[in-house]
Amino acid sequence: MTHPDSVERLRGFVVDFSRLVTDETRTAVLLQRGADLLGALVAKDDWLPDAYAMPHPQHYQQYLLHCDPLERFSLVSFVWGPGQRTPVHDHRVWGLVGVLRGGEIETRYIRNTAGRPEADASEALHPGDVARLSQEDGDLHRVANAFQDRVSVSIHVYGGNIGAVRRATYDAETGAEKPFISGYANSSVPNLWNRSLERAPA
Repeated sequence: MTHPDSVERLRGFVVDFSRLVTDETRTAVLLQRGADLLGALVAKDDWLPDAYAMPHPQHYQQYLLHCDPLERFSLVSFVWGPGQRTPVHDHRVWGLVGVLRGGEIETRYIRNTAGRPEADASEALHPGDVARLSQEDGDLHRVANAFQDRVSVSIHVYGGNIGAVRRATYDAETGAEKPFISGYANSSVPNLWNRSLERAPA
């Protein structure tokens, strides 16, 4: 169930993040300030429309909520069914991950001397937590729903149109790279711009 101010909350985030990517070109500063914006968004679980929080029985879902017209950033909801997880993968753009509902386990990977991905550290993420991703930090991780009996939802911001970025998954044992383009689970996005009701005569 969404709050009556949900569209305004989501629209406000999109406007603020658009200003941020216009004004800030330093990735580290953008990630720091962007994490603050995303943290404020995921601090309240009353704004995500139900259509963008629907799990799939076999695999996680990635729903597009907004893509900047210049593709400088995209905003997506990730919906994890019980026990679902990603393979080891990269992004090739910066990213922010904020947990809205449930919980996630993020495992970072580094490449060993043979070039294979090797688990480095794992972190449990709870509602309101925000993690940062960048190519400078290695850009390899695996994410899993922290729960075997419930759905988890996280909100991600990426430095590009993530559904169209050519990236790769990696076999955790051999390091074999498999190119992929993720796309999106939805064919429509939330309407953030219908301001007619708030401007209608009383």
